[in-house]
Amino acid sequence: MKQSLNLGQKKVYRRRIEMNIVLLLLSSLLLAGCSVLGKRTAEEAQYTVLKSDGEFEIRQYEPMILAETTVEGDYRSTSGKAFSKLASFIFGRNKAESSIDMTTPVLQEQGSEEIAMTAPVIQKKSGEKWVTAFVMPRKYTMETVPKPLDKDIVLREIPGGKVASIRYSGLHSEKNVAKYSEKLNDWIVENGYRPASKPRAASFDPPWTLPFLRRNEVHIDIEGGSKNQNP
Repeated sequence: MKQSLNLGQKKVYRRRIEMNIVLLLLSSLLLAGCSVLGKRTAEEAQYTVLKSDGEFEIRQYEPMILAETTVEGDYRSTSGKAFSKLASFIFGRNKAESSIDMTTPVLQEQGSEEIAMTAPVIQKKSGEKWVTAFVMPRKYTMETVPKPLDKDIVLREIPGGKVASIRYSGLHSEKNVAKYSEKLNDWIVENGYRPASKPRAASFDPPWTLPFLRRNEVHIDIEGGSKNQNP
């Protein structure tokens, strides 16, 4: 015979559901700072464009601080869980009890068992785990950035670096990430550079943005370049 919930348990359960819904909606809004029409107002990780070739770019990113967490599971199932954890952190679940402005993009990266991220907000695969990271606003240093209360969230400072990117619209699915990662990798090699990381998928818009207006990217760290290449 099933045991029914008492009134107090029902209230707690309902409140948890309501809070999760509110958190997901607010975090999506904060993430991209944009509307369904694609207007973005959130701060973006800083970089300088060194080379532009249609949908491709080579950028020099500045150093940045990441807040990252690891969640077990596949690409789709880990995204919401990791995002909720990090959104809770920037909404005030930190030792300073202060909110943190979101910086775009959010990146998703396939990686090896040994995690070594060297770029913006990242989600990286490690076996059946994905690492998701938010870029912290430029005003913070490792000394001043609010410290997370969640032991699963780690703050890490990474150096700047040279990154190749490809831009596309539509859905930011694992299938599209693989497709554009291959295109970007081919372009890197054709232009005399060497890939120095696994691909990272960069998201700039919330889920409600119309697919054809979304700004999606794939990033790969690069090294080298032939003598005839500029830069």
